[in-house]
Amino acid sequence: MNYISTRGQTERKTFSQIVLMGLAPDGGLMLPESYPQVSATMLANWRNLSYKNLAFEIISLFAPEIPAEDLHDIVSRTYTEDVFGTADITPVRTLSDGIKIQALSNGPTLAFKDMAMQFLGNLFEYVLAKENKQLNILGATSGDTGSAAEYALRGKKGVNVFMLSPEGKMSAFQRAQMFSLQDENIVNIAVKGMFDDCQDIVKAVQNDHAFKEKYHIGTVNSINWGRIVAQVVYYFAGYFRATANNSERVSFCVPSGNFGNICAGHIAKQMGLPIDRLIVATNENDVLDQFFQTGEYRPRSTAQTYVTSSPSMDISKASNFERFVFDLVGRDSQQIVDLWEKVGAGTGFDLGNRLPEIREKYGFTSGKSTHADRLATIKQVFASDKALLDPHTADGVKVAREVRLPNETIICLETALAAKFDETIREAVGEVAIPRPAKLVGLEDLPQRVQIVENDDEIVKQIIRAKLDN
Repeated sequence: MNYISTRGQTERKTFSQIVLMGLAPDGGLMLPESYPQVSATMLANWRNLSYKNLAFEIISLFAPEIPAEDLHDIVSRTYTEDVFGTADITPVRTLSDGIKIQALSNGPTLAFKDMAMQFLGNLFEYVLAKENKQLNILGATSGDTGSAAEYALRGKKGVNVFMLSPEGKMSAFQRAQMFSLQDENIVNIAVKGMFDDCQDIVKAVQNDHAFKEKYHIGTVNSINWGRIVAQVVYYFAGYFRATANNSERVSFCVPSGNFGNICAGHIAKQMGLPIDRLIVATNENDVLDQFFQTGEYRPRSTAQTYVTSSPSMDISKASNFERFVFDLVGRDSQQIVDLWEKVGAGTGFDLGNRLPEIREKYGFTSGKSTHADRLATIKQVFASDKALLDPHTADGVKVAREVRLPNETIICLETALAAKFDETIREAVGEVAIPRPAKLVGLEDLPQRVQIVENDDEIVKQIIRAKLDN
């Protein structure tokens, strides 16, 4: 299997080559030349597999050059009961109103990002050892990617992590998870700005090709294909757990900011998983909701991006959205270049003429949730089901209830555990015991290590140089 760039100016690459790459040299994102197709026989054979064996079957379709024994070893070390707290890895539960929730937050940082990041950490170590290379990760996080990446890569041979986050915009728990790590290969950098500013710095450094080559810069943001392919797995797992047989169809509702999580759902649907609808749930930063309602994609500036109580979705420029639009426009790279020139110019674009195709062929719809909505949803679910939802998952449940069709099975993807957002939880339901794993008790009291910097990619480059040139 070969991979191509959405911008069309990068030579074909293998899975192992692109997993260390991040942005393509032409500024685009890498995708398979075509998506592998899953037959009815394959679905039948996969239904009762363990999570790690299902991961092997799916990922091997995208990475055929990795020997089967090696890939088995990587996924077997990744998806364990010890790491994820349950042999089922991603169990599905049903709320009293029939909405299903797929638990994706049982990993070490209590967020769905662990599902892909734990795999990516082991994959990086494998590929780097094979090729005798070093990799320096430059990432941006709005809350959960950073800690998931750092916990997956701390102490890994041949890897350093430079993680950007928006200063003061994450929850106290999220900050403590990242900044309390003392490993020498972890460098936390808080940028005075919003997540989109952090993401722009990552892209600016990625596009400085001389710097990127000299310092072996890669990424773990969801622009990295290795993360997307690992996330495809749990759509199949969720489908099997929510249905009795493969003649049934389901819809997925996904809280979305950067479009990586639901992009994996789009790929699963294109592979042949029986998905009816992919429901995008946004918070007040509703650029994606606006697109799926009207066809207009109008990214906003930092000043126009709201700070909300579901901070991991406080994003107004969705990096992975380009992958979906590439498919939508018939994989026409020149159209992508033209459209993203408009994004870069701040005007965005209008694909309203494609709305029927977006709905009918690709199954996308969307909805929006506000602070009041998520508080009400957290309160209601706690009252009816004695369960605590984190604010992002609450956004998903609110939108799923709003758009659900008669007899439609909707699986909401859980974003994180409530423990990461205790302030919002208590605002919703009052003083309650919010469970957290014993090893994370007192996390916020640990010493923290972080550099606070201005919104400037040159400053970030200086930090990288200072670390790596010594």
